Amino acid sequence: MYETRVLSGMRPTGSLHLGHYHGVLRNWVRLQTEYPCLFFVADWHALTTDYENPGEVQKNCWDMVVDWLAAGVDPSQATLFIQSQIAEHAELHLLLSMMAPLGWLERVPTYKDQQEKLTDRDLSTYGFLGYPLLQSADILVYRAKYVPVGEDQVPHVEFTREVARRFNHLYGREEGFEDKAKAAAKKMGTKKARLINGLRTTFLEQGDAEALKRAQALVDGQQNLSRGDRERLYGWLEGGGKKILVEPEVLLTEAPKLTGLDGQKMSKSYGNTIALREEPEVVARKIRTMPTDPARVKRGDPGNPEKCPVWPLHQVYSDAARRDWVVKGCTTAGIGCLDCKQPVIEAINAELAPMRERAQAYLDDPTLVKNIVADGCEKARKLAAETMRDVREAMGLSYP
Repeated sequence: MYETRVLSGMRPTGSLHLGHYHGVLRNWVRLQTEYPCLFFVADWHALTTDYENPGEVQKNCWDMVVDWLAAGVDPSQATLFIQSQIAEHAELHLLLSMMAPLGWLERVPTYKDQQEKLTDRDLSTYGFLGYPLLQSADILVYRAKYVPVGEDQVPHVEFTREVARRFNHLYGREEGFEDKAKAAAKKMGTKKARLINGLRTTFLEQGDAEALKRAQALVDGQQNLSRGDRERLYGWLEGGGKKILVEPEVLLTEAPKLTGLDGQKMSKSYGNTIALREEPEVVARKIRTMPTDPARVKRGDPGNPEKCPVWPLHQVYSDAARRDWVVKGCTTAGIGCLDCKQPVIEAINAELAPMRERAQAYLDDPTLVKNIVADGCEKARKLAAETMRDVREAMGLSYP
């Protein structure tokens, strides 16, 4: 099989906040040690809803990459690049649009949902309707195996799987496919060819997933097969055609929901964020001025942590003993609200300190960031070019 690549991207919204760190970046930092990871700046996606105001996109790109690096994303372990710098994304998007049913795009849950929410702009554009297909191209052009997402994004990955399946069905049935696949199996030797035939039959007749995995492992371990022969065998094992595009799988991410300074979801649009490079004194001021349980008018009034916006931050940043201290102190008026907030201030500043330190080197010398992205773009372009060579060939667009 292809490498178990992980692919994920973020729209360039400028400097990131703690909600981004706990929701996405902390997971990226973990994944980069387990898989070959590609992380990209989705600048074209930013234009699907903000096409009238593109002025800040480029600046936001660089600010966001600095925050990725500050959070611990390591360019020696992961490939960082900018979507618009890899033209193959656009080419695959165009070719997929030739065969993607319109109804599939209209059924994507976020299509109507965002139209209802973003009423301040005109979203009756193809770019907005087609952005899930562009998202599919982003994933498929790297033949990514895994896409880390939350529950709300699962339909987008399933959409991508359907697109890949349809493409392989339409274009993977090359002339003489069955004979070519069997010839490829014979190249593995008589014994392995017999075994792989038996495993294929077991999978197709009984749906035995373990038999399919064993057969795929045999193909993976064979050194004398060309890329084309491998693609034929992967498709033949599953009873389909040549596997040109890989159907990605969801990598569900569990992330604590970090509330903002007012108790709502942390979001720039709500003005309730703490940025990843926030100065310690600013963090302290923001936390100290947070609203608390309205029942605690005076220092001696008991309160209820469940009704206080500070409590969700304790659930993320405090251990069980600290949380018990908060509950007891608040409900008995044994501690004041500023006493309750101080451990959160200290914990957040401790988390942000190494990020501020890592970011400073890139702020002092912006060429470091640009070089990292340039290297990442070069690596990404090579992977994308391999896929597009096979896509063009399958669609009859491979000219001498």
